[in-house]
Amino acid sequence: MSCSRRNFLTGAGAVIFTTGVATTSVLTSRDSNASDVADPAKNYGMLHDENACIGCTACTEACREVNKVPEGVSRLEINRSGPIGEYPDVEYHFTRNSCQHCENPPCVYVCPTGAAYKDEETGIVDVHKEKCVGCGYCLAACPYQVRFFHPEDNSADKCNFCRDTNLAEGKQPACVESCPTSALVFGDLNDPQSDINKAIEINLVYRDKSHLGTKPKLFKVPFKKGEV
Repeated sequence: MSCSRRNFLTGAGAVIFTTGVATTSVLTSRDSNASDVADPAKNYGMLHDENACIGCTACTEACREVNKVPEGVSRLEINRSGPIGEYPDVEYHFTRNSCQHCENPPCVYVCPTGAAYKDEETGIVDVHKEKCVGCGYCLAACPYQVRFFHPEDNSADKCNFCRDTNLAEGKQPACVESCPTSALVFGDLNDPQSDINKAIEINLVYRDKSHLGTKPKLFKVPFKKGEV
């Protein structure tokens, strides 16, 4: 399935709110894996366990420090729901909002200069900053609204799994390394023995707005007391 520019510019704002947090879409149990792609060398994805996440935002701070993200913009956000339950038994639902690194990325399809692209060696959706002309098409086309203009170089920016920093040094993305509860799992979806494939195998997971055909590679384990 391909994502037309018209469809995604129309659907970019569609969101369903539950318990005060933007979450969506279809519950799946391993409904996407390496068979979705044309066998690149690697196909990186991430899983966020909403039950393990405590909303400490260590991930967002680590991302900002490692990738030199200026104040006022963010590659990663942790959204918190309103209180669930009654005092003193109150809990909160935390969910990650960042680039989904879609198999079928609308941001890439609408870019007129080739600045937005999907790396076929890693599956990472990234930006050639030198090609970006600041038209904003990719920002409008992204159904997840996770792209922004970098205030210093005026090019489109977003999470790229620390491709130029930690990943280039053979490390895990900064958010994964900094998480104190191991709520984040990163790895190669093309490797059946990878940690992320093992986590998807044993958990019920969902993906935001998967009905749009984007095939996002950010999987989420739903909060046990919330709704999806």
